[in-house]
Formats: sequence, structure tokens, C-alpha cells
Amino acid sequence: MSETSALYNEGEKLRDEGKYAEAVEKFQAVLAQKPDHVLSHMALAATYSNLGQFAEACQHAESACQLEPNESFNFVALSVTYQKAFEATRDPMYIEKAEQAKHHASMTQGGM
Repeated sequence: MSETSALYNEGEKLRDEGKYAEAVEKFQAVLAQKPDHVLSHMALAATYSNLGQFAEACQHAESACQLEPNESFNFVALSVTYQKAFEATRDPMYIEKAEQAKHHASMTQGGM
């Protein structure tokens, strides 16, 4: 197993245990080695959401979409991240972005 995979797996385990700050450190360590590691960006989006750090969560979800612009799942996850940010902040910008990401996911799937 590569060091990147080991760090990622450690981060997943820590996140599953509710040790979010420690998980963030592991995922960030992966990105320090491999900035285009989409799974770490997605994991950070979820973990930062758990921590209530929605700007960071959105940033990482957006990065995953930029790295894999044809992957509809990433845009669904981005929409969910924006929805969580909206629920926490009530900032209408997030719900607008959630709708845009959802639409993009549909287009990527060949839906509309």
C-alpha cells in the first residue's frame, strides 16, 4: 500500500471514529503529497462539514469537481455540501449554488 493510500485510510478511520480534526490532518497530508487526490478533497468536504467549517467544506468539494468535471457524483456531493452550508448559515448564496451543482450533475449524467 502506498503512503498516500495509508494516510487516506487513516483519515477515514479517524473520521469514522468522530475524530474530525485528526482526520483533517491526514487528508491534508495526502493533499500535500498529491494535490489532485479527489477522494481526499471529498473526504475533507464531508469532514469540514462535520466541524461546521462550511467555507472549507465547499472549497474542497469544488476542488473535486474541478479535478473531475465529468463525474456527476462529485457535483451531487457538492450540492449536498452547499445544502448543509445553507442549513447552518441561512445564506441564500449556498442554496443557489446547490441548485447549480445539482443541475450540472444532471447534465453530466446526460439527464437534461
